[in-house]
Amino acid sequence: MNCRSFLPCLTAVCCLAFASSSGAEDEPLIPPEEFVYCTVCHGVQMKGNPDIEAPRLSGMDAAYIERQLHAFKSGWRGTHENDIAGMEMRPMAALLTDKEIAAAARYVNAVRSGPPPATVEGDAERGKLLYAGCAACHGGNAEGVDAVRGPALSGLNDWYLARQLANFRDGTRGSHADDTDGAQMRAAAAALPDESSIQDVVSYINSLQSR
Repeated sequence: MNCRSFLPCLTAVCCLAFASSSGAEDEPLIPPEEFVYCTVCHGVQMKGNPDIEAPRLSGMDAAYIERQLHAFKSGWRGTHENDIAGMEMRPMAALLTDKEIAAAARYVNAVRSGPPPATVEGDAERGKLLYAGCAACHGGNAEGVDAVRGPALSGLNDWYLARQLANFRDGTRGSHADDTDGAQMRAAAAALPDESSIQDVVSYINSLQSR
């Protein structure tokens, strides 16, 4: 069964699940029918699922989500042999029209969920020094800088941040010739020479989320 024939069935199943929980307290924002399948991996409130490497998306900047969905659709992301999670995401984005991508981004931005738990342990004080070079694009408090298209990092799963920094550093992400933002991130990630450096800077970003 291909993705196009599978998704309508999956949507129907998920709609039944939503209906069964509609009386629950703090009812989640129910997505438009065409985006219900997004919740299968990313969760009803876009909380993410580390077991399948699906990151938390709730509240993320809509423009950034749009750019990344287009990146998956165009092949900038999700084509490297080492990017297993990206290769799973790419066919999902490929099914969406530009209008649907914009609508999906608005939905994700509107969803709210609690902050993700910290799972990465490192030296946050050392990470603060390493993060100094990141602040120009991502903000002093990891809140993002729209003027340079730097997304917020606060609110992302720490395991996802660590994975993406490693991906940028080794070329799994950001290597496509048209991915100018990715090229900038590759250069920045090159300043993190080893795994402990990544853990330290992510631990510092974790500390910003609690402020």
